[in-house]
Amino acid sequence: MDILQIVGVAFLATVLILVIREQKPMFAFLLAVFTGVGIFLALIGKIGGVVSVLDELAARSGIPSVYLKTMLKIIGIAYIAEFGAQIVRDAGLESIASKIEFAGKMLILVMAIPIISVVVETVLNLLPA
Repeated sequence: MDILQIVGVAFLATVLILVIREQKPMFAFLLAVFTGVGIFLALIGKIGGVVSVLDELAARSGIPSVYLKTMLKIIGIAYIAEFGAQIVRDAGLESIASKIEFAGKMLILVMAIPIISVVVETVLNLLPA
């Protein structure tokens, strides 16, 4: 049922934006941004449930919590970078949007280094000396 509400709000905002865009383009852009932020905030509660389930699974499997937290941060960076880039694209600034995506990819790489090093160490330990 949540998706119907989200799509309904998005459809209403789209119609309003199309009507307002001709007269007040800045207001149309602000309405688009606020709609996007509203949808994002509506989904944050759902994300909390997913995180708690993943925490429980990690605890039962014996995976150190630092790896789960790192993975969740990486996922968060990816979603936030994509969200920010889409907002900037809505304003017609493709070059800045691509810079946001690049920054997100670089931050993900930095966050992933500890996990990559553990995987490499594990593989090296499995190889015969």
